[in-house]
Amino acid sequence: MLERFKVPEKNRVYVEVDSIRHVTEAIFRKQGLSAEEARISTDVLIINDLRGVESHGVSNGLRRYVSEYSSKNLNPRPNFKVVRETKTTMTVDADKALGIHVGPWAMEQAIKRAKDYGIGAVSVYNTGHLAGCGYYAMMAAEEDMIGHCMTAGGAYQTVPPFGSSPVMGTNPMAWAAPAKKMPPFLFDVATTQVANNKIGLAKRIGTTVLPGWITDLKGNPILEEIAAPETGSYHLLHIGGTRENGSHKGFGLALMNEIICNELSGFGPGPILRHHGGHFFQAYDIEAFTDLDDFKNNMDNLLEFIVNVPPIEGHERVIYPGLLEAEDYEKRVAEGIPYHEEVIEWFESYCNEVDIDCNFSIINK
Repeated sequence: MLERFKVPEKNRVYVEVDSIRHVTEAIFRKQGLSAEEARISTDVLIINDLRGVESHGVSNGLRRYVSEYSSKNLNPRPNFKVVRETKTTMTVDADKALGIHVGPWAMEQAIKRAKDYGIGAVSVYNTGHLAGCGYYAMMAAEEDMIGHCMTAGGAYQTVPPFGSSPVMGTNPMAWAAPAKKMPPFLFDVATTQVANNKIGLAKRIGTTVLPGWITDLKGNPILEEIAAPETGSYHLLHIGGTRENGSHKGFGLALMNEIICNELSGFGPGPILRHHGGHFFQAYDIEAFTDLDDFKNNMDNLLEFIVNVPPIEGHERVIYPGLLEAEDYEKRVAEGIPYHEEVIEWFESYCNEVDIDCNFSIINK
């Protein structure tokens, strides 16, 4: 994640990992989830925070989910229904489960099929927010597989090239692959110039939005650096920003995402039906294609080759997707997760309101 989205040092509160897990699990249980479902849902958010993906951790996600459970938009005790199934595929109606509730289970189903048949794919619809895709792709990588995850819905956030009004959401996707000695490859991105949650982070910490990231409400690209705007006062641009810089490529990726997540599942077009959208989980068993040890050695060689490319002036090194996430993970496990003081205030206020013990273990720096 770009430095501009990270919490300024003066506003950081470092919280010990097990401490934030304990409180977050208690909040999910308060919404009606079982203890095990609360643990799994919490793990998605905390792992995102540990990897430095703060836009999809507890800071932005948890208060949103609490609101959606309270308004009955999410079902804390869903009954997943398999509506179509083959040896390698499955389509699931999630019964209004939160994405981080059903997502780990869905990827487990894809991994099981991949272990038996080489490839497994699971499509899930009638569900809420997934909190990014990287967590699920990494589930497969940790099983010596290549993992893939996508999500798409009718969020009406992003304008197509030359469009004056938004059509799709940020439609993110992720790929992950294991290595032997090097940190695993983890490519986890939105199909927009910037994820909408990151605009929220920028607003919280008082940083700016760069040229070509967003449009005004008429779809005109804003091509100067501005303060992070209020929610509802802008639309997002696809990867590339403007057509001249390749926004048709980001739009095409987003549209492909929409087709696989919603049309392939039979859920129907998110931009037309305005539903929460669907998710897609896929696992490839490396041993079904090649020798696993050879694959990991080749991954090490490739990733080491990349990081040894000489950097340009003003930069210390070349990186690849997943390297910084792995480094953040190790650092934050040891030193605590840095949350904005406003986030800690929200936790304390909400926990006091619903009678949850919120005694965080704070790590002093």
